[in-house]
Amino acid sequence: MSNSYFPRTALTQPPQNGAGKRILVTGANAGIGFWTSLQLAQRGAEVIMACRNMEKAERAAATIRSLLPHATIKTLNLDVSSLESVAIAVDKLQGLERLDVLVANAGVVHAPSKRKESVDGLELVAATNYFGHFALSAGLLPVLERTPGSRVLTLGSLATLLVKPRINDLQLRENYSSWRAYAQSKIMTQSFAFELDKRLKRSGSGVRSLCAHPGYSISGRTPFVAGINEPNSVKRVIDGIQAPFTQGKNHGAWPVVRAALDPHTMDENGPIFFGPRALVKGSAVKQRPARITTDSGTARAIWSEAEQATKMSLL
Repeated sequence: MSNSYFPRTALTQPPQNGAGKRILVTGANAGIGFWTSLQLAQRGAEVIMACRNMEKAERAAATIRSLLPHATIKTLNLDVSSLESVAIAVDKLQGLERLDVLVANAGVVHAPSKRKESVDGLELVAATNYFGHFALSAGLLPVLERTPGSRVLTLGSLATLLVKPRINDLQLRENYSSWRAYAQSKIMTQSFAFELDKRLKRSGSGVRSLCAHPGYSISGRTPFVAGINEPNSVKRVIDGIQAPFTQGKNHGAWPVVRAALDPHTMDENGPIFFGPRALVKGSAVKQRPARITTDSGTARAIWSEAEQATKMSLL
């Protein structure tokens, strides 16, 4: 990726100012997480890139610094599929005087064909996409509470429109499928975002919880970045055929960045949900989430599952 590309097209949406904000992005070394980190840094935010693979994290951070020499970029080792790793990261971060935004981005997109478990004995996709971020949010809530205007931002997905969750089997111990594992985990993460916002309000907290989804964003439509996004020519052609209903991950980050920085969201009633204007692609706008993700009964079951899985209480 050349410097000439960056100012022309990388960051035309959204325009919010991140100066003075400290933002933690999980899974920041590639995909939506990388472009979110880049765009937040371009807007003046200090970005903590929390990643499982520190070699990849440092490479991604160096790429951003090469484009933005004055950016404040830090890295942190974090594997959200491991509750021990989450606890270690929380211990390192809890002394921060402020944390403006927690972007819960890390996740499994291509779920394994057969059911696997995390080091904690939890279904791997749910552990990565939901349980780890539940634990991280619980651990960092004190830091967020002492930061005026702070927010927790969870990544949702269009997959929430396509399945109904198995409330009595949220870890898919029976009849596992990779597609259901991914879609159900995203229902859980999105439901968590909106339920957390309700509970924060009831507790009198000033922290907000909201959600954003990146539409249909794919690597073959994303700018080449050495060591970050390197699709081959065949991938470019195949993904290019899908151009009418896809976009690059650099554009998929727009709703995430807007949700992180939009100053008007703090005064609005929930659920607060951002996505691309044309559902699968386009500029960042507020949208209506899948009904299942705002259902109170479903939310209670999903919340209870996380408390049992993590052995942590949150609000």
